[in-house]
Amino acid sequence: MNSNSLEDFKINVKIKLSALWITLMFCYSYADVLGFYSPGNLAEILAGEIAGVPLTQEMLLAMAIMMALPILMVILSLVLKPKVNRPLNIVIGIFQIVILFATLLNTITAYYIVLAGIEFVCLVLIIRFAFKWPAKAN
Repeated sequence: MNSNSLEDFKINVKIKLSALWITLMFCYSYADVLGFYSPGNLAEILAGEIAGVPLTQEMLLAMAIMMALPILMVILSLVLKPKVNRPLNIVIGIFQIVILFATLLNTITAYYIVLAGIEFVCLVLIIRFAFKWPAKAN
């Protein structure tokens, strides 16, 4: 082996999936933090609304479940057997894309579009890696 050459190795699909879910969560979190700095957003939240929608206990529960799924996928992508892991990543990835596009309807800001673009790429890669998971791993 040449000591000047860069070495590359194959990364397990479980690690790729988990890393993508982590990246996605950082983007979600940072978009929310930046949202506090957008004029009017903090006042709206303090008034008990987001994008004109009342922050009821049911709405907060739905938001918690929506965010818990990708958080759980960080660890589930590493520990679940491929037979369950593969379809779960595909289904939750598609579900998160639907949510992403739904939130884009209410938020058209430059920072959100950039972060949503990264989120979309992460979700597409999650679905792609899960879909192309080698059959021998099942």
